[in-house]
Amino acid sequence: MTAPSLTPRRPGADALARIGHPAPDNDPADTSPHAFPDGGTWRTEIPSVEGPEALAVVLEESARHDLPVHRVSQGSGVWMLTDAEITEMVGACAERGIELCLFTGPRGTWDIGAATRTDSGGAGLRSRGHDALAGCVEDALRAAELGVRCLLVADEGVLWTLHRLRVSGVLPADTTFKVSALIGPVNPASYAVHERLGADSLNIPSDLTLGHLTEIRRVSRAPMDLYVEAPDDLGGYVRMYEAAELIRRGAPIYLKFGLSRSPGIYPYGAQLRDTALATARERVRRGRLVLDLLARHGADGGMSPLGSRLPGELHRFPVTLPEKD
Repeated sequence: MTAPSLTPRRPGADALARIGHPAPDNDPADTSPHAFPDGGTWRTEIPSVEGPEALAVVLEESARHDLPVHRVSQGSGVWMLTDAEITEMVGACAERGIELCLFTGPRGTWDIGAATRTDSGGAGLRSRGHDALAGCVEDALRAAELGVRCLLVADEGVLWTLHRLRVSGVLPADTTFKVSALIGPVNPASYAVHERLGADSLNIPSDLTLGHLTEIRRVSRAPMDLYVEAPDDLGGYVRMYEAAELIRRGAPIYLKFGLSRSPGIYPYGAQLRDTALATARERVRRGRLVLDLLARHGADGGMSPLGSRLPGELHRFPVTLPEKD
């Protein structure tokens, strides 16, 4: 990483100014006042790392491209991995100080509920009924026992339940919960509610404007996750040239390196192996492109130290637990 300049260079600013097209001034009031506990303003994440083999590709490619990685996440779910696979992933990430985040399941898009297959989408990824909620809890307990300390959730009730289990000591106190992009909040009030329900980082939809990020930061300091490049089922947006501004307005923020124009791989299995490994490799390359762009503009300062994972103190709703007999 190059040392940050006092004022990062705006893309094309000098050339445009010479022909009479000056860039609009940034408003200092739009700058997020928040940071991670380590003082950093941004971290990196490689999503859709579906098993040990894909993780090995990410680790190899990130070393080859000199891409710092703070977190890898998986989308198919804890229940789609064997104990041995989870243990292998936990060990490989621990060796390199990378946070491993696994998805809890089951969820609505894969069960028998027909509404998710209608044009309206029904309840989407949310967990339908007690049994689905219990399945998510089972996944969380199993993952925690195997050493996983970050869990992805796609349901507000699951989030609140897992947070209560964390407060009660059933889940380790250092477990963190990450809200899925498929239920990500789209306004400041919703963002604040998810934080209070127990979220430690929140995916926001990649079509939110820069102004929306500023609005969120006026009510919450909970870390946000944002696809700099979004997969097609989340819109396929590519926002590489906005990376510096995403950091300025959204800090503390995880820059997620997704991949547009690629097939979906959830739930992952061996039939999708070639696609999963190829897309894992390209996600790392896309991440390198983003960091190179930040460096060219003098905007690559402020990255959290590698190995950092905790979000800092956040606001929560009070948790009342049943009294013991």
